[in-house]
Amino acid sequence: MLSQTLDIERAFDTLVLWEVWMRTLGGDHGLVSPTNGARPRLSGMGGWDDEERAVLVALLRVRPDGMSWPQIAAEVAERGSARALWEETRPQALFASDGPDDAELLAAARAEVDQWRSADFEFLTFLDDGYPAQLREVHQMPPVLFARGTLVPGESAVSVVGSRGASPAALRTAAEIACALTADGVTVLSGLAEGIDTAAHEATLAMGGRTVAVIGTGITKYFPAANRALHEKIAANGLLLSQFWPNTPPTKQTFPMRNATMSAYGRATVVVEAGEQSGARIQARSAVAHGRPVVLLDAVARGTNWGRRLCDEPGVFVATDAASALRLVRDVLDESAQLAELLAMVGE
Repeated sequence: MLSQTLDIERAFDTLVLWEVWMRTLGGDHGLVSPTNGARPRLSGMGGWDDEERAVLVALLRVRPDGMSWPQIAAEVAERGSARALWEETRPQALFASDGPDDAELLAAARAEVDQWRSADFEFLTFLDDGYPAQLREVHQMPPVLFARGTLVPGESAVSVVGSRGASPAALRTAAEIACALTADGVTVLSGLAEGIDTAAHEATLAMGGRTVAVIGTGITKYFPAANRALHEKIAANGLLLSQFWPNTPPTKQTFPMRNATMSAYGRATVVVEAGEQSGARIQARSAVAHGRPVVLLDAVARGTNWGRRLCDEPGVFVATDAASALRLVRDVLDESAQLAELLAMVGE
């Protein structure tokens, strides 16, 4: 077991514990979540169809009143309808003289949804049944997802991440961790970047395991170009996920957003090697904010300023090598399984 006992309130998302409380009370009582304010119950909806999905796309394109994507998702969830939010926030469009009118905007969104339905990827919104439930546990959940490969509901996944320019020793450590997780039946999650990400993906595939890549571009893009073959192999044998419009190129903004989504998708994050400005730093911080456990290899925990600071946060653990990182991750997953059993019992 962990040298420091994993207390559930420290190790896991407070939103999950809130859900236990809400279910115990017997439903939605209009109370306020301890972290994110009012939190409507998010799940697939019977009346949620491609017309509603198209209106959601239009809202995300237009961003009425400068609303962020998370704000739009929260407002749509509260109403249970994208159309309702559109009608509330777009009355001024009736008097607008510049730009396309509402009918044109909605027609364009419908055309996009129709086009995506016939493409070689899947289009999901946060209110669809197939949307990964673990992403709904965090405030930054992507309102839309594009996927290639196989979505597995409720899968147990662990992120293995780190520097693009990793040392040979770190690449070996990443591969060793990925192989051991695969042997345990755990999905290996990473970002399809060069370095640690590539090592984790390739080691998993070599063992016949399942790997998920959360990418920082649109689903139709290949980045880096050198990983195009790996990109296709993951799509054929695992899952590619993107939260961006299909043709979105890589930018400085897309990768931090990708890291936050990867943190939310997995049950824990292992940072093998990273510098001061590494994207893994962003993911580790996101994981702490999400209540997801983080395992830092010693070189990260002692060798970076952000790593040293992060060590004082709850749910952050330091591993000296691959073996100790795996012990920590296995304990975390055991705790997660116990929590899932508790949620199941409360929901009965």
